[in-house]
Amino acid sequence: MIDQFINFVIRPPRADYNPDQYLWEKDFTLAGRAYKRQDLELANARGHTLRCSHYLPSPFPEDTPLPCVIYCHGNSGCRADANEAAVILLPSNITVFALDFSGSGLSDGDYVSLGWHERDDLKVVVSYLRSNKQISCIGLWGRSMGAVTSLLYGAEDPSIAGMVLDSAFANLFDLMMELVDVYKIRLPKFTIKMAVQYMRWVIQKKAKFDIMDLNCLKVAPKTFIPALFGHASEDKFIQPHHADLIFDSYAGDKNMIKFDGDHNSSRPQFYYDSVSIFFFNVLHPPQTSSSSNKLERYYDLGDLKVGAGMDESLLYEIITGLRSACTDAASSSVRPSIPITKPVSELLSEVAPLANIADSMASENAGLCSDEPSNLQGKPNDQSEECCSYTSSNRESWGRCSSLGGSDEESPAECRAVDNSHEMTLKAFATPLRSIQQKSTAPAKEEEKKKKKKKKKKALTVPKKLKGEKFEKLEAFSKRLRHCILRRVNHQRHRSS
Repeated sequence: MIDQFINFVIRPPRADYNPDQYLWEKDFTLAGRAYKRQDLELANARGHTLRCSHYLPSPFPEDTPLPCVIYCHGNSGCRADANEAAVILLPSNITVFALDFSGSGLSDGDYVSLGWHERDDLKVVVSYLRSNKQISCIGLWGRSMGAVTSLLYGAEDPSIAGMVLDSAFANLFDLMMELVDVYKIRLPKFTIKMAVQYMRWVIQKKAKFDIMDLNCLKVAPKTFIPALFGHASEDKFIQPHHADLIFDSYAGDKNMIKFDGDHNSSRPQFYYDSVSIFFFNVLHPPQTSSSSNKLERYYDLGDLKVGAGMDESLLYEIITGLRSACTDAASSSVRPSIPITKPVSELLSEVAPLANIADSMASENAGLCSDEPSNLQGKPNDQSEECCSYTSSNRESWGRCSSLGGSDEESPAECRAVDNSHEMTLKAFATPLRSIQQKSTAPAKEEEKKKKKKKKKKALTVPKKLKGEKFEKLEAFSKRLRHCILRRVNHQRHRSS
């Protein structure tokens, strides 16, 4: 019984898999953009070969390094566990590096050490990425054993930008004592501690580490890296109080998310949304135009640049996607290029008729209040970060609207609630420059404008080509743009009232 428990700790079931079958393909498309899987091998300090994979954009942007998140798997896991991380992070211009730790997956080694030797494997990977000029800053995402590995390494390398720690244990000795009760190992109580001491000796002899040294509570007070903790509330293997103990003693900026499920259950979508927001804030990936190989960080937004106070590159990307959805919806993997130097005001005038068509089909009874265009103009510069700025609160709702990758699926309930509550249309943005420059003061003029808008709406007819996939894409971008722009208008209304 004791020998079985020892094997359970240092030699759990090992993942034996075919990389071409269980990993992302060598070349794949995600959210309309092309990526590649670059396989490589690294050697650790003990001479073991580590099998690794690096997920990168294809082609890689010129002269612009991108951040990277290293995914650290659990004791029975492998680099295939990073597939979900790639889906979440790649659309945000964050590369993902996955590896099989020594003793796991296809890498060399006979035993795992639940974070002790894995810390040295992680050091090798970080050194490799540091030598790569295409990588800027580095983050860590660990689960179970991988979370302990990340925490142990983070205490030694304060240059790590941020860590996501999912289901870490506080102390291996205490965990082993708890597992004796959880798995109902039949031993007299007075012999349990003696049995643990025997296991300590055997593990030290086989796996070359002391279980008494694996104590996250010793390193947490000395670690100042921003960290996001996660733990399942029904976890019986590593109980939630382990995360609470580490969280309370952790010295850096920290946040805790608890969710339903057990140790091995799939994580909920809101948790992945929070992880995406966290890494976006700590890694600061560059914002790119998806149609250009060279990253362009600044765009000509005309009058909107001062008044609207929104993320410029994000707005430009939405407009680009809206245009591409109408012109080349048949090719979902490649978006047509547009002149980067063209001001957004010209793009808006081009997409305005399409926006009106989408609005007439999506909400026939939608209207625009007369004071909203002027509100868009009257925003001071010091308050310009309220709409579509990538703070935790704003970008969380934005991430849910865009499904973290600009997918064409139906918007979540939160976005639909915003759309239905305001019943706003893209017509608010169809002629923004005219509306911003002219402030209406007479009620009679406002009524005339409303009548003209209604007549124009009735005159528009839906072309036959705008069906199926094209209309779905157009409607998705319409909702995204509507939510992004009109959040600010609602905020101003609440403030004025």
